[in-house]
Amino acid sequence: MPHLRHALLSACLALLGTAHAGEIAVIVKTTNSTFWQNVNKGAAAGMKEVNGHTMTFSGPASESAIADQVNLVENAVNRRVAGIVLAPSDPDALVPAIKKAWEARIPVVLIDSQVSDAGKTYYQSFLTTDNRAAGELCAKELIAKVGTTGKVAVMSYVAGSGSEVGRVGGFTSYLKAHSKLEIVGPFYSQSQMATALNQTTDVLAAHRDLKGIFGANEPTAVGMGRALVQSGRAGKVVAIGFDGNQDLQKFVDDGSLAGIAVQGSFQMGFLGVKTIQDVLQKKPVPKFRDTGVVWVTKGNLKTPEAQAVLY
Repeated sequence: MPHLRHALLSACLALLGTAHAGEIAVIVKTTNSTFWQNVNKGAAAGMKEVNGHTMTFSGPASESAIADQVNLVENAVNRRVAGIVLAPSDPDALVPAIKKAWEARIPVVLIDSQVSDAGKTYYQSFLTTDNRAAGELCAKELIAKVGTTGKVAVMSYVAGSGSEVGRVGGFTSYLKAHSKLEIVGPFYSQSQMATALNQTTDVLAAHRDLKGIFGANEPTAVGMGRALVQSGRAGKVVAIGFDGNQDLQKFVDDGSLAGIAVQGSFQMGFLGVKTIQDVLQKKPVPKFRDTGVVWVTKGNLKTPEAQAVLY
């Protein structure tokens, strides 16, 4: 009987959501992107330093499948995971789900995108690129290359997502404050490369006098780059991208893109699981942590600093 009593006690402790061994659920916006796969790599590397826990990695089929992501979080709460690392696809829709985690005493660490102020109580830490600063950096680099007059297009991704609001908001605000550039768009690709390719092709056809263009996340920037190449406008329109997968690195190397702002996606995953461990061990964690951005051009593409964030 002592064995049975011990087993029951262990089960009860697990149900109470204590810091005993359990699952850390890493839930991202979609698994269909090398950016999020690099977050996964970072989280897996971080787990090597997190003792006694296992990790799962999941996300919906697309970034716009918000209800599917809500279900993933609710399912993680229902199976009493030890902690959740979450990249929320929508600032409002995920708040009730992370509230359920908070009520179940399951720590939540946000990465990449913010939730609205209504959800501030329900997560322990937020690890992200300072997207507004990153957007401003892209605008500054564009102005340096195209000047302060003419037309530039903004190719965005999911309207209203936390990272998009900061990044595209920072970009457009900086252009308006520091130039007389006319902004065409923004156009929203829903983070679908093919959609971005079609939208960019249409923009290039409609605006023969376009001087610059900004692709605000990985699939959007890849679609934009391909449209520039296919239309014969690569290198003629100054193009700036965001994130750093193999396609984007190639576009920088061959001059199709003037530069890319690359986030610390590996760091987000790595620090995400480590922060969950700190919370479970009752260690203090910062409410906000900037995971940084590196400006990558043909000139510094092969440097250690750039190579550390490219994937």
